[in-house]
Amino acid sequence: MNAPDHKFVPGSPDAPVLLLLHGTGGGPDDLLGLGRELSPSSALLAPAGPVSEYGAARWFRRLAEGVFDYDDVVARANQLADFVLDTRVRYGFGQRLVAVGFSNGANIAGAVTLLRPDVLREAALFASMLPVPAARATGSLSGSRVFLSNGERDPMAPLKSTERFVELLRERSADVTVHRHPGGHQVTLDAVRAAKTWLAGPKDS
Repeated sequence: MNAPDHKFVPGSPDAPVLLLLHGTGGGPDDLLGLGRELSPSSALLAPAGPVSEYGAARWFRRLAEGVFDYDDVVARANQLADFVLDTRVRYGFGQRLVAVGFSNGANIAGAVTLLRPDVLREAALFASMLPVPAARATGSLSGSRVFLSNGERDPMAPLKSTERFVELLRERSADVTVHRHPGGHQVTLDAVRAAKTWLAGPKDS
């Protein structure tokens, strides 16, 4: 598969590189502001989703609202992981990498976290849900850290699905931080503050 279009903004070698993954219909510029808020000195790597749904960019196909094409999720997660490996070489960064995703972008980041811990060990996920069934993700996630922020009234990412995701992550020995807000499918200021605190914490916390 071809590497996706992307934007790379250089940063300090002492700060983590943030992999910014937009939501449905978005693009590489969407989360640059969020990335800067979370870690002002970080390099930012922001690819574009390779799948088009009626002209809207996505990271993987879905069969209906909230119904994922799991075969495509797995294929696209591996595609994204390989892209990250390639760009590490291309741009010469070897430091800590943290994915930051919203909605569909959070779901693909979650899938890469589950399926390719050799590439991605840390992720801050906003408005995410379970990206693949437990049977698709069987390896250990010891050493992985995941932050999840979800709205209690989010019709697009139901808490029941998110809670199954959290259970799966913990069953696989990931370190999980859960943040809840009373809103819907959005990134709140409180969520950004909580994610910033989580990001600044020790990797093995």
